[in-house]
Amino acid sequence: MDRGPGGQSAAVLQQVDQFWSILDEMSLNDPGAYKMFIDRQLREGAEYLSPPEPHCCLRASLQKPEEGILYVNLCGWKRVPAPTSSTQPLPVCGGRLETVSEENENYYIVDVALNPEVLQRAEGDTQEKEQIHLLALSFIQQHHNLNLSKHFTVTKGKLKGSVQNVKSRLMAPPQSKFSSPNPQTESATSLIQQISSLRMEETKEDSTIHLSVGQEEGRAQPGLIEVICSTESAQPQLPKHQFTVCAETGDSSRSLKLSVELPGVRSVSQCELSITQDDILLKVEEMYYLHLQFPERVNEESCCASYNKKKHVLTVTASVL
Repeated sequence: MDRGPGGQSAAVLQQVDQFWSILDEMSLNDPGAYKMFIDRQLREGAEYLSPPEPHCCLRASLQKPEEGILYVNLCGWKRVPAPTSSTQPLPVCGGRLETVSEENENYYIVDVALNPEVLQRAEGDTQEKEQIHLLALSFIQQHHNLNLSKHFTVTKGKLKGSVQNVKSRLMAPPQSKFSSPNPQTESATSLIQQISSLRMEETKEDSTIHLSVGQEEGRAQPGLIEVICSTESAQPQLPKHQFTVCAETGDSSRSLKLSVELPGVRSVSQCELSITQDDILLKVEEMYYLHLQFPERVNEESCCASYNKKKHVLTVTASVL
């Protein structure tokens, strides 16, 4: 089985194609279920796009070889899923480590995000709150190969820096020693399962760090940490295409026909077309990019585009000058 970048992209496109087919069938055969699914996606999408909320800021000391002060912004972020039970790993999103130089202070800064519910539950329990703090520091220590002192303090302010900078660091590509699997195929599969069952299920990552910081027997174990890493969006692909010269019946005029295979595209409205007498540019955001020179000059005003939804083929025709 091809597990390289090309094989993964083909698998993702196949999953997306299946996803849209199921949605089309649902909209026709079960409009109520379709509306329920879309409403839920919009609601959870709004939560996913919400910014991280500052919870507290920890101040610790870095030991050799780095040496210096480290600030850890501990945030609640709805984008981070809550654990399904006390025995499940605790999902944690770690941000990029930065060095900051100010007039009065030089320091390191990093961000850790957990689901807001996790932080709220720990708020009423001093010991559990301290466990969360220790776990956040242990996570950062392992995630960025740092050597931290055992002592730390909670600063008076909830945040070091700005929320915008926190979000920027959390969404940056991962720079730690821990690698995570490409979640694109898993995400597509999860969406299909959601439509079939109309139940939102948490997607699971394979990359897990197990940390324990001496919990008492019988207490919930937030010492299991599941690392959630940001991924960069895939680059647009060059789609399969073919040019054909057609002669008009009973006429000497000719036309050019371009057929482009676009798996995963729902309608022609997703396609951005730009045509001149000499060339054609086709773009489908984050999916496809195609720029071709026409074999002969065409009349751009005669251009016509249609999309076969079942075959996922875009057909563009134009008269030859």
